Amino acid sequence: MSVGEASRTGAIASGQRDRLSPNGSAVTRRTSLALPPELPLAEWRQLGHQMFVVADSSSWWLGDWLIYGQNHYPDRYKRAVAGTSLDYQTLRNYAWVARKFVVDRRRSKLSFQHHVDVAGLPEAEQEKWLTRAEQEGWTRNHMRKQIRASRGAEAAGTEVALVQLNVVPARQKRWQLAAESANMELLEWITLMLDKASEDSTDHLR
Repeated sequence: MSVGEASRTGAIASGQRDRLSPNGSAVTRRTSLALPPELPLAEWRQLGHQMFVVADSSSWWLGDWLIYGQNHYPDRYKRAVAGTSLDYQTLRNYAWVARKFVVDRRRSKLSFQHHVDVAGLPEAEQEKWLTRAEQEGWTRNHMRKQIRASRGAEAAGTEVALVQLNVVPARQKRWQLAAESANMELLEWITLMLDKASEDSTDHLR
């Protein structure tokens, strides 16, 4: 992040006014974006792209930030996180994805969510799907559909174990909200969380 970008981020976080667009027509605050009534379509589109890039990049930044804390301050980083407004579990999810993809493997043309959707796959599979998404310009949702279709074809000739899970309604509701927040189906979200938990629990054995 450049000095100018850092200054802009600090100003927005503190509630100060900052001008996002080159000609100063868009004014940002911590909780608002003020646009002029006659903003040209091209500039409106450019603003949207800029904001998407910042939001998408921040997921990687936060993941790398937490990993740094875990590595450098193992006995203190949780207290530091608790002193912020950041949700620790959300940060752990970001860090889990960031650990799955070293910087050289991250695709700048694809979103963080593209990487989330393949993070639980073997590395060769990750590379396959990210490469296809990058080359063919797939959205995150289209890539997910392609992966589901591929899994369905594989499952057709594979024995599948049936696991029954009984949960209280309140827990199911929390899980459903978490899945919707991640833009995932409930079963898909549960599978991803279980895969992640199993890998976290066996990391010390490797």
